[in-house]
Amino acid sequence: VQDAASSQDPRSRGNEGSQRCWKEEICRILGEIQAPLSPLLLRVCHWLLPKLLTRLFLSVHLHWGQLEMVLRAARTPKVPLVFLCSHQSQVDGPLLSFVLLSQGIGLPRVTVGTWPSPCLRSLLQRLGGIFLPSGMAQTLSDRDEGLPGAVLDVYIQEVLQSHQPLILFLEEPLASLRLADPARCWLLRVLRAVQDGAVPDVLVVPVGIAYDVAP
Repeated sequence: VQDAASSQDPRSRGNEGSQRCWKEEICRILGEIQAPLSPLLLRVCHWLLPKLLTRLFLSVHLHWGQLEMVLRAARTPKVPLVFLCSHQSQVDGPLLSFVLLSQGIGLPRVTVGTWPSPCLRSLLQRLGGIFLPSGMAQTLSDRDEGLPGAVLDVYIQEVLQSHQPLILFLEEPLASLRLADPARCWLLRVLRAVQDGAVPDVLVVPVGIAYDVAP
């Protein structure tokens, strides 16, 4: 992160005023990515979500044999879980988070697409949602990442090192079956974390979610 900041302004090295400005900018970028979790909101949603699911669906089916394999994988020491998921609707994130949390795997960090409402974005962040910084939402090439890309790299490294489950959605809802640009950006962060030695390895879990009628 320091290298990315100094490359944009070489005069910032040793300049306390410039360093303070860069620290404020880094905190702003980090605030766009995530927010502190709210235990109260998590408890309320954990209580409310089953009631919502019973209103939306007749039933929810899980493959228990595969879930047992995931539970065994979660007990692997020092290796984080990364869930790569199909994406059928905006209900996918809360549904998968509820399943993992109720099975004792832990509260995951869930990558979220663009949401127009700032209030909804803030709520999802308090529940474990993470977003691309605004500087990367428009330019997703390696050359234009700059400071937002460096902060995002370090953030994903911290998530993986703390063994928080990470959920990546590979496509946008109701879009063609192709890797979405935001998903490519998140996957690049995970790959870099392994290549840089931040974590020795990751366990990749493919997840398929299907609906008789997508909500």
